[in-house]
Amino acid sequence: MNVIIIEDEKPSARRLQRMLSEINIEAKAMLHSVSEAVDWFESNEHPDLILLDIQLSDGLSFEIFESVAVNSAIIFTTAYDEYALKAFKLNSIDYLLKPIDDEELKTAIDKFQANHPEKNNILADINKIKELLTNPLDKRFKKRFTFKIGQHLRVVEASKVVCFYSDHKATYCHTSDKKNYLMDVSLEHLEDQLDPKIFYRVNRKFIIHMNAITDIISYTNSRLQVKLHGFSELDIIVSRERVKDFKTWLE
Repeated sequence: MNVIIIEDEKPSARRLQRMLSEINIEAKAMLHSVSEAVDWFESNEHPDLILLDIQLSDGLSFEIFESVAVNSAIIFTTAYDEYALKAFKLNSIDYLLKPIDDEELKTAIDKFQANHPEKNNILADINKIKELLTNPLDKRFKKRFTFKIGQHLRVVEASKVVCFYSDHKATYCHTSDKKNYLMDVSLEHLEDQLDPKIFYRVNRKFIIHMNAITDIISYTNSRLQVKLHGFSELDIIVSRERVKDFKTWLE
């Protein structure tokens, strides 16, 4: 079997090499970076199997596959938390959590030999892991917001928020009881903290709560006007470039 190791930590790479040797498999090459791997794949026959770390010295290993079409099967060797491994424990590929156990490595190799995965499945799994790293499964969105009012603190649940909006270089939270609270963060900062299934940024000035929408009206230049419960301070217009995405969000 033709195997290579792609691992930026050289001691870890040598340890994997020794572990493979103990089960009578010789690693054809040990590569340590995205650029080194791309160069190698462009000038060598692709192996049957790659032992691949996710985080390399010059970027994520997925960048390799954006530069060259790799036909090999892949076993990931990763330090990422176990939730990710459980989420994407698919038949076409295996994931070994560092520090790698000898028996786990042997089991993964046996799995590969018993059921050689198809290339398309491998690439699909790579895309799923890329999405996971961008949008982690355990990401926590804000469920409540705290505002200081004089000597008091007011806690507002996210479900009570009608919208967040920007006006005269200030950011406000408008709630279902028709209160406006001044915030010390920008809409850009807020956007990353909000659940995108519930909140949507319709334009530069507004992030709205789905359940607060009372009406949607056709507006000039292929735009939409949104009416929110108890909010009349400013017109809320969905910018033309966001209309299609906005309609998808509503579905």
